[in-house]
Amino acid sequence: MATKLDLPQGMEFTAEVADEHLKVLTADALELIAELHRKFESERQARLAARKEVQKFLDEGGELDFLQETAHIREDAEWQVAAPAPGLEDRRVEVTGPTYRKMTINALNSGAKAWLADQEDANTPAWESVLGGQVNLLDAINREIDFVAEETGKEYKLRPDEELPTIIVRPRGWHMTEKHILVDGEPVSGSLVDFALYFATAGRRQIEKGLGPYFYLPKMESYLEARLWNDVFVYAQNKLGVAQGTIRATCLIETYPAAFQMEEILYELREHSSGLNAGRWDYIFSVIKTHRNKGEDFVTPDRAAVTMTVPFMRAYTELLVRTCHKRGAHAIGGMSAFIPSKDEAANKKAYEQVTNDKTREANDGFDGSWVAHPGMVDTCKDAFTKVLGDKPNQIDKKREDVNVTAVDLLAVKDTPGDITDAGLRANISVGIQYVQSWLNGNGAAAINGLMEDAATAEISRTQVWQWIQAGSTVSDTGEVVTKELVRSLVDEEVAKLPAGDWEAATKLFVDMATDDTYHDFLTLPAYELLP
Repeated sequence: MATKLDLPQGMEFTAEVADEHLKVLTADALELIAELHRKFESERQARLAARKEVQKFLDEGGELDFLQETAHIREDAEWQVAAPAPGLEDRRVEVTGPTYRKMTINALNSGAKAWLADQEDANTPAWESVLGGQVNLLDAINREIDFVAEETGKEYKLRPDEELPTIIVRPRGWHMTEKHILVDGEPVSGSLVDFALYFATAGRRQIEKGLGPYFYLPKMESYLEARLWNDVFVYAQNKLGVAQGTIRATCLIETYPAAFQMEEILYELREHSSGLNAGRWDYIFSVIKTHRNKGEDFVTPDRAAVTMTVPFMRAYTELLVRTCHKRGAHAIGGMSAFIPSKDEAANKKAYEQVTNDKTREANDGFDGSWVAHPGMVDTCKDAFTKVLGDKPNQIDKKREDVNVTAVDLLAVKDTPGDITDAGLRANISVGIQYVQSWLNGNGAAAINGLMEDAATAEISRTQVWQWIQAGSTVSDTGEVVTKELVRSLVDEEVAKLPAGDWEAATKLFVDMATDDTYHDFLTLPAYELLP
């Protein structure tokens, strides 16, 4: 047990702390974690319980719609979010990735306008990653970071005298806890740990440098969850003597319920808002998850067929741009998962697809977008620059031609495509490979030419679960998707993988995909397998 820490009363660590971690486990940071837990844990639990009530309503025949209780917010044309904060005016290309030391350096050397420093879906929340990531962020901001690869001896350093991308940290979602920190005997929220450690250490350095502590907020399902974050921001700024509005947050619209509450989410965070992001992969996961018991109208075809141009996805992105620009906020496009390849033909195809994807977003009015690999930064930047020119954004493009209804957002049945043998096998193989990577401490896994994160495994196992429950038919084989078929294909697909111990990853994936009860997040039982 850690003995070098002066812990606040009632706080306990259940894991060892290395000397290098002490620089982020400051008295202010630890006290802030304890106070945030005591003040906001009951509300966090209430918000998580409210999610279950919404799911029960849907399972009993209800349907998602724009909220009557908040119509006055949507109808009030006057309110706007805060003007862009320093370093967030121009976001035409943002690179995403975990806060591992090498990846931190690569992201900051990428030439992107911003770096989404991911403590969530591209990160495995092992204790070392949680604390080590915070150390890496602090070292990077202080320009005291380097890395030497053990295998090759290659040295990684920040490029000298260059302006770094603006750092935007993505903490864990409200559903995740940090089992290694207890306050009054309870595990604390992973969200609040990630937020407090950054805000009280590296975030302060950002303020000294004329920027601020900036965040991406994941997986929210209602405007009341955004209100909870806003309350946390207000409390934390008061606690540390920071001016209100210094913290800024971009919210990922990556759950189905949140798509119907975009304006409300902006409204709740307006003093601290820096826009919305189209979190496309988790959104697809949420669409399937939320309507998993709705029957054939919500059964999705192969994951590869659910593109950004199918009707329900098109409605979602059009509404996001319209909503953001109506309120003076940035609209940030979704992640392109393609990565450079040594295969010339594959590489050409990957760059063409990224160019097409980002060109479509720029022409639709997005102000910037994500790539998952530094090698794709210039491609994204070029696509947006062709539209933006020297302008930092196109918030002035109001998209008043857009009129998206609830019916449009719910039009999953209009998605073209089939459930194929290749699609079913891909879900199984990629899902198991990602879970294996996650359990081994790597949350950003290069698989089949794509940089995958936890959303990949969630879509994969959820689609398989849905197809089993619906008794879906594989179009090209005529077979019905059953538990037995899935298990037989699992054996075949695992046999194709490189030699190794695939047992834990395979068991977790199969259990989640074939259980009669649907489990909301694969990462929750996976987290219990981490030390």
